[in-house]
Amino acid sequence: MELSQQRTGRRILVVEDEPTIAESIAARLRAEGFTVDLAHDGPAAVRAAESLDPDLVVLDVMLPGFDGLEVCRRIQARRPLPVLMLTARTDETDMLIGLGVGADDYLTKPFSMRVLTARVHALLRRVERTAEAGAALTVGDLRIDIDQRRVWRAGAETQLTPLEFDLLVHLARRPRTVLARERLLSEVWGWADASGTRAVDSHVKALRRKLGADLIRTVHGVGYALESR
Repeated sequence: MELSQQRTGRRILVVEDEPTIAESIAARLRAEGFTVDLAHDGPAAVRAAESLDPDLVVLDVMLPGFDGLEVCRRIQARRPLPVLMLTARTDETDMLIGLGVGADDYLTKPFSMRVLTARVHALLRRVERTAEAGAALTVGDLRIDIDQRRVWRAGAETQLTPLEFDLLVHLARRPRTVLARERLLSEVWGWADASGTRAVDSHVKALRRKLGADLIRTVHGVGYALESR
């Protein structure tokens, strides 16, 4: 693990075992004003996430020790963090697995540094935007503390990843209103195109698994609505 020499702005942990790629990502993010730390294998990544408390993790899937999917599982179990996953695979199944274990977004290699920094800024803006929106929401037996980023249903608390939480808040602010997948991608993910609609489906599936299958209604061919009971 390599630590940055100065701290400015938000802190990002970059986990990548290819030194050239790792240094290129770190250099670009530092130029954007971030403090950047590097880890090059699975165990080092988990230790760095625990000790450094980064604001966001850029995480490669293929790593020595154990892979990025296991890293994501472990760091999300400790404290929900925004995770941007990097993969050399083009199989959509791999992307959905990554989202299923708590990644918020993904990029397929090769990618441009401009796109990577745009995704990083979008993830951080989303978390900030949710926090600024204030206080608490109650919809039926669902209670959301936005300031503390905590969720209860029928009195039982459930841990969500950052993106799962933000998606839930977005739906809960408009109960029974059907929100199109494309709109959710734009307003929650910050994506300008509709190429990631499967990401929406994957996160809705995770919310149903954690909070109950009856919580979110599917309107086929359109999108989703939070049900208030």
